Amino acid sequence: MSRREEYEARAEKMLQPLMEEQHFELVDVEYVKEAGNYYLRAYVDKEGGITLDDCELVNRAWSDMMDQEDFIEEAYILEVSSPGLGRQLKKDKDFRRSIGEDVDVKFYSGRKLPLGKNGKEISVKEITGTLKAFTKEEITLETDFSSEYVVPRSEISTVKLTIDLL
Repeated sequence: MSRREEYEARAEKMLQPLMEEQHFELVDVEYVKEAGNYYLRAYVDKEGGITLDDCELVNRAWSDMMDQEDFIEEAYILEVSSPGLGRQLKKDKDFRRSIGEDVDVKFYSGRKLPLGKNGKEISVKEITGTLKAFTKEEITLETDFSSEYVVPRSEISTVKLTIDLL
């Protein structure tokens, strides 16, 4: 287990009792380095949406817990946030909750897709479709070009909920 994975797992375990007590959902925890700073982030949600006051409540309690546990040696910034409208799907529970939703799928490298009835193919790095099913190995989408399009998860860099601005 990498240092990042260890920090994320310990933080997730630490936050879980608070999430249950407050009837919140811990969507994700991440430990990342951005612009020279380390960030330990928790993404939380609840039915009806998370508020700024909810984030502040979690941040204060979590900050106190982190001060007691003190398992991260380097300096870091602690953040609590909503996962946002275009949240990334990472865990099985995220995929399960999003069945029937439109998602944007980005590939590590170009993927050939059929275009029209003539069988011509184009290479794309991203597609949008409705999430129909998933397993550990693949996801199934319904797209404009196919009623059932199966994609190996090993070829996918990210899957996010589509933001519909209309």
